[in-house]
Amino acid sequence: MLQRFSSRLARCEEIAAAALAAAVTCLILTNIAFRALGSPLYWISELAIYSMIWMTFLIAGAVFKRRQGIAVTLLSDLLPQTGRKLIGLWVDAMVLLFALLLVWLCWRWYQPLELAQAGFDIRAFQGHTFNFIYAENTSTLGVKKFWAWLIVPWFALSLSLHGWANLIQSLNQWRTPTQEPTAKT
Repeated sequence: MLQRFSSRLARCEEIAAAALAAAVTCLILTNIAFRALGSPLYWISELAIYSMIWMTFLIAGAVFKRRQGIAVTLLSDLLPQTGRKLIGLWVDAMVLLFALLLVWLCWRWYQPLELAQAGFDIRAFQGHTFNFIYAENTSTLGVKKFWAWLIVPWFALSLSLHGWANLIQSLNQWRTPTQEPTAKT
């Protein structure tokens, strides 16, 4: 069930990243047209940047799920199958460890419990915690930056799920020795 949910989430992330890639292209082309006409829309550039950031984080989660990241396999290619499995297991464990650390860091960054304790009063929250994450606006769009930064906690949670699913898959491969750890779609 976890494998299926992780695969579906990765597919949704791929679709969203593809839509954002199309949006970035359209935004940049629109901005080129407006600049050529002599009246650039600066908010389009900022929106394209944030769209590209979101696209990158979304596709990164799917890449980790599918184990399609860039890797140097010089050592693992020299090892027997058992050694390759151990390296794969270690990599999956390190990805999960990194993802869980990132979840913890995002929790400390956003401090949702402290915000709730402050009654969602941003000024009281800032005065108590000296955390100004909820106060800063984007340069031209005028929205709070924390909305754009929400992709980082999303990535952390998504990567945790994908890392957990991949680790379980790697552990299960020890039951069936001929099975290599590959992503299921």
